[in-house]
Amino acid sequence: MKSIDYIVFIIYGVVIVTLAMLVSREKKGHKKNAEDYFLASKALPWWAIGTSLIASNISAEQFIGMSGSGYAIGLAIASYEWMAALTLIIVAKFLLPVFLKKGIYTMPQFLEMRYDSRVRTALAVFWILVYIFVNLTSVLYMGALALETIMGVELIYGIIGLALFAAIYSIYGGLKAVAWTDVVQVIFLIGGGLVTTFLALQAVSERFDAGGLLAGFGEMLQQAPGKFEMILSKDNPHYTDLPGIGVLVGGLWVANLFYWGFNQYIIQRGLAAKSIRESQRGLMFAGYLKLLIPLIVVIPGIAAYVLTTNSGVDLSPSDKAYPWLLHEIVPPGITGLAFAALIAAVVSSLASMLNSTSTIFTMDIYREFINRKADNTKTVLVGRLSAIAALIIAVFAARPLLSGLDQAFQYIQNFTGMVSPGVLVIFVFGIFWKRTTANAALWVAILTIPMGILAQYVLFPEMPFLDRMGYIFLILSLFLVILSVLERGTDDPKGIQLSKDFFRTGKAFNIGAIGIILILIFLYVFFW
Repeated sequence: MKSIDYIVFIIYGVVIVTLAMLVSREKKGHKKNAEDYFLASKALPWWAIGTSLIASNISAEQFIGMSGSGYAIGLAIASYEWMAALTLIIVAKFLLPVFLKKGIYTMPQFLEMRYDSRVRTALAVFWILVYIFVNLTSVLYMGALALETIMGVELIYGIIGLALFAAIYSIYGGLKAVAWTDVVQVIFLIGGGLVTTFLALQAVSERFDAGGLLAGFGEMLQQAPGKFEMILSKDNPHYTDLPGIGVLVGGLWVANLFYWGFNQYIIQRGLAAKSIRESQRGLMFAGYLKLLIPLIVVIPGIAAYVLTTNSGVDLSPSDKAYPWLLHEIVPPGITGLAFAALIAAVVSSLASMLNSTSTIFTMDIYREFINRKADNTKTVLVGRLSAIAALIIAVFAARPLLSGLDQAFQYIQNFTGMVSPGVLVIFVFGIFWKRTTANAALWVAILTIPMGILAQYVLFPEMPFLDRMGYIFLILSLFLVILSVLERGTDDPKGIQLSKDFFRTGKAFNIGAIGIILILIFLYVFFW
């Protein structure tokens, strides 16, 4: 990076921190309470919800990890993004109304309303551990890997620097600071990401004398046709990662519904909306942005593959593909912008995860078991301190847990695939089947991780992990149904009373949802 790149990056950092400080200020005489800190005063409009969702979701695991998978596998990895767009529509229509009606802060809190405190506590502890040891560590590690490749910053110092940057603007201001700065983060994220993609396509075009961006894309199709297959055949070496048609009808639905429907740091944006209509429109807006993401994070990885084939360049592990592009093809000035986009993705996700980790610890652990009578001042203080503690643990754990992996994105999916089927079973049956009992839900929670380990290493060791997730979901669903029927012959007293009014959506939402479906049909037909 040249001096101009550092100037661009510093400007980005100053803008984010300044904005966070401005939006975190309270009106004179008003002290920040729990709703202000954890739910942004329930005042977010749809466009802030949509952009914050994307900023929270897109991180180093996409820019670095998914580009690495694009380099190794190809466009098929885009199913994680494109199917997420449809998942967001389902969540907005069928799940958000239930959560907003209950007026919850956290997903574990909903589980106590539907089941009991045992289920709430079990899932609260689970989420805290996953956020710290999987999500925070992976984002820190892959962001630091980019810093090391582009700037030569030693990995551990990159991890510490990213952690401090995220902490500076998020821990004091809470969700309000995170959500409003995410609006600016997304501008850097998508703008800088698109610039990198265009430059990568231009580099391919120049390499093969194709002439122009579209010609560069056409050359990629010609040079690496196998990288543009959305549905992988069984003889593809990466079939175990993306098992053909099973991606569309199997376990990826488990992963997506778990992530977008019941994941605290995602759904928390919807809970902070001005109204149900604003929340639903925000998720629909995020769905359209998800359709765009593969252009930013997958295509550059494929371009790196085309540019380095037969060139003597070794991009091993695959996660070096995106940092290599920034280093080799992006000119001074633009490098700073592209790098700011990458760091924006990293720190916005870190900030979101920190806020949600502290929300769960404070509302589901501290106020339940340590100090039920905590006032707003103490509650907010505990939220800040727990976020700091989570960040410190993640900093020390990141390098030992993730160093040496070839595709960190696949590692994350494989690990969460062990636990997401059970969590999905507990929530889906809790919402839509009134006979589900608390004991059945608790046993599913207890057996989720052992079942995942048993399936991976004993029952289905050779099965693609997405298919394995689908089968585990079905097995645990059957187990829950049997236990519930044996325990109770009638509806559970805490069963949710649903009506058609719960799921009515406005005309704008319905038109937007149809648009997403039509675009997805076109994409899958074109790249089949």
